[in-house]
Amino acid sequence: MDLSMSLVAREASQGLGPGVNGLPRPTPPKAAKKPKKAVLFFEVEILDAKTREKLCFLDKVEPQATIAEIKNLFTKSQGKSLKDEDVLQKLPVGTTATLYFRDLGAQISWVTVFLTEYAGPLFIYLLFYFRVPFIYGHRYDFTSSRHTVVHLACICHSFHYVKRLLETLFVHRFSHGTMPLRNIFKNCTYYWGFAAWMAYYINHPLYTPPTYGAQQVKLALAIFVICQLGNFSIHMALRDLRPAGSKTRKIPYPTKNPFTWLFLLVSCPNYTYEMTIWAKGKHCSYLKEFRDYPPLRMPIIPFLL
Repeated sequence: MDLSMSLVAREASQGLGPGVNGLPRPTPPKAAKKPKKAVLFFEVEILDAKTREKLCFLDKVEPQATIAEIKNLFTKSQGKSLKDEDVLQKLPVGTTATLYFRDLGAQISWVTVFLTEYAGPLFIYLLFYFRVPFIYGHRYDFTSSRHTVVHLACICHSFHYVKRLLETLFVHRFSHGTMPLRNIFKNCTYYWGFAAWMAYYINHPLYTPPTYGAQQVKLALAIFVICQLGNFSIHMALRDLRPAGSKTRKIPYPTKNPFTWLFLLVSCPNYTYEMTIWAKGKHCSYLKEFRDYPPLRMPIIPFLL
């Protein structure tokens, strides 16, 4: 008696117990599944704007996809750029790998680029310093300034670019062997043009000394010396990160040299000592390449820029 009652109670709790007049209770109908709404996908074909050659075909692109997302899909479909030292066995490919080669155009070595960039300002400045003909007028041809600060400026400028030339030959180690040939014209325009603009006014026959006299000159000279020492110290620290003949890239950190302590707060202390805008690009490349990159660093100036 106890056993049969327990079974009936369990069946009733499950909706299977006897119905009216002892007839079995009907099983409730299952709720009908709603048909899934069909999703309309787009097919996107990407062509070269000039040659009309098909570069990529994207299948099943969502209708709400933005142009930025389509650009991202295109980039992923092209695969990542490979380095010369990448090992085939460690790449995410099977026994059959497909590689795409892209023509980068005419290339030139970084050493040649740097030597050209730095030799130009050195030579151009001296043309203005010695006042060669057709610059300031014939009455000033090959004359000399009577202000000591003008001669000091020439010494500092020449020292800076001689230092850069020597660093290119004996200090710098490049991770990339070449760069596009067209870039050398852009870089030289910047370096050579800025040197000519600066040299024209400093060596002008009508040049007047600084407003605050010798004290201002001494302060500027001290800042120049500090910046040159700091710049050289950073270049040496970066050189020590990469063994000779290697293309290894590492996160730079401060050393025992106080001039390198700026690495605690900025990515490019060598540019801090020169105040150049190219630090922003290098800072972004550090962030993309190293996931554990120090988050507090700024490109050039701590906490500001």
